[in-house]
Amino acid sequence: MTGPAIETRGLRKAYGRTLALESLDLRVGPGEVVGLLGPNGAGKTTAVKLLLGLVRASGGDGTVLGRPLGDRGARARIGYLPELFRYQAWLTADEVLRLHAGLAGLPWPQQAAEFNRVLRLVGLADRRHDRVGGFSKGMQQRLGLAVALLGDPALVILDEPTSALDPVGRDDVRAIIRDARSRGTAVLLNSHLLGEVERLCDRVAIVNRGRVVAAGTLGDLLGEAAVRLRVTGLPEDRSPLAAFGPLAAEDGWLVIRPVDPERIPDVVATAVAMGGRVHAVDPGRRSLDDVFLDLVRRDGPGGSA
Repeated sequence: MTGPAIETRGLRKAYGRTLALESLDLRVGPGEVVGLLGPNGAGKTTAVKLLLGLVRASGGDGTVLGRPLGDRGARARIGYLPELFRYQAWLTADEVLRLHAGLAGLPWPQQAAEFNRVLRLVGLADRRHDRVGGFSKGMQQRLGLAVALLGDPALVILDEPTSALDPVGRDDVRAIIRDARSRGTAVLLNSHLLGEVERLCDRVAIVNRGRVVAAGTLGDLLGEAAVRLRVTGLPEDRSPLAAFGPLAAEDGWLVIRPVDPERIPDVVATAVAMGGRVHAVDPGRRSLDDVFLDLVRRDGPGGSA
């Protein structure tokens, strides 16, 4: 796949007089992980339904895997993990995969090898013959991720994929998503865990009140990386610190902006070696949480679905 996995322009959805999605402009390239963020009711669920062809748009247009929204051929190449899902308790993990492989049209000769692959990826290879009713919520979420990865789809849409997982499970899911990206799979990640988004995503789109209020790389949204030092006792010649980046004084802080985040420990060590006494260190770049809250509060509360 050479074109974008997802591209929408002014995508709109209304249910009668209720406007669920006002104007969605979204692009996800091949092998790219894009985070779709927004408060409850912002329009994210509606956007996902439109991309999956579960509802028809009221306006605007878009493509998924180079085909119009809802195209059956494109839908067969999408893996999807919904936030709320239930598997029949009496089925084994292997039977759940077999059911979904049949629905997806995965050829029978490929199924056994594919089940082995995805179950190993999500850490359930030794539980494949156990009934789902005995799985914890986190294990069921792992199984849902295995279902989404069946057949090595070109696009994977994940809705809160780590919400039920412990820190080890979250780290495993991050590794799985990075592996999918390395194979050229595009991933659209809908998550309220903004720290996960910061760690994983190449770009982010923030949705509120049915439209994208900000989009770009994390560097675009968060600004240049910086470090602030509250330090005393430095000599007048501060050229050793200037070697890390431009210096500025701001409200009693010594600021270096931009700075390579990996060099911040070296900055502190240099200040101490110069005779300075470091009282506080603050990585100056804002967090995604800060940017998200500012944008949503400035734009007003959402009212979409």
